[in-house]
Amino acid sequence: MITIERTDFVSVPVRDLEHAKTFYGETLGIRPNPHAHESYPEFETGNLTIALIGASEDFAPKPTGIALRVPDVAGARKQLEDVGVEFDGETFDTGVCHIAFFKDPDGNGLMLHRRYAPHS
Repeated sequence: MITIERTDFVSVPVRDLEHAKTFYGETLGIRPNPHAHESYPEFETGNLTIALIGASEDFAPKPTGIALRVPDVAGARKQLEDVGVEFDGETFDTGVCHIAFFKDPDGNGLMLHRRYAPHS
């Protein structure tokens, strides 16, 4: 068996790097990695890097979401809705967390997430 220390980054396919950089950096407010190569922009969430990858001709968005932890799902959702981000349904309460699903401009799944109950 190998030893996995942690997950360093996830790749997100996008059709338009400039548009995606604006969405992740300005709309979502995720800090860009200033050392990333301009052809492979990266955004730092604190514990995981989101790496934008220019898509090939057979582009398909990743439907499963990256959970973006926020202090207040309702407040963050309102801020994003105010700038035109559309959400997929109502905020979901799982009994241990709140989740609000949405997509980036290329259809990749994202979610606002906040756990309010401790792990059992």
